[in-house]
Amino acid sequence: MTNATQLPGGVFPLTDQLELTRFGYGAMQLAGPGVMGPPADRSAAVSVLREVVELGITHIDTSDAYGPYITNQLIRQALHPYPDSLRVITKVGAS
Repeated sequence: MTNATQLPGGVFPLTDQLELTRFGYGAMQLAGPGVMGPPADRSAAVSVLREVVELGITHIDTSDAYGPYITNQLIRQALHPYPDSLRVITKVGAS
């Protein structure tokens, strides 16, 4: 595993108990074409998410609108139970 302090930008302390890597992973492109529907290769999408965590990234940006719901489902499939250091940041869904 890569040490997070070796990643571009290092880490950013938010509080005494929480620090995040300055770079996170945006999960939008894991959904299908046009950010709609499932990915063409679900196992590859799961592998990407697992690699993100292996590289030491500590936050993933997602939304119910991606897919819709697809990226959140992929994140759960790939990473649950979540590592203590991981934060999944999700935005509200589309109405």
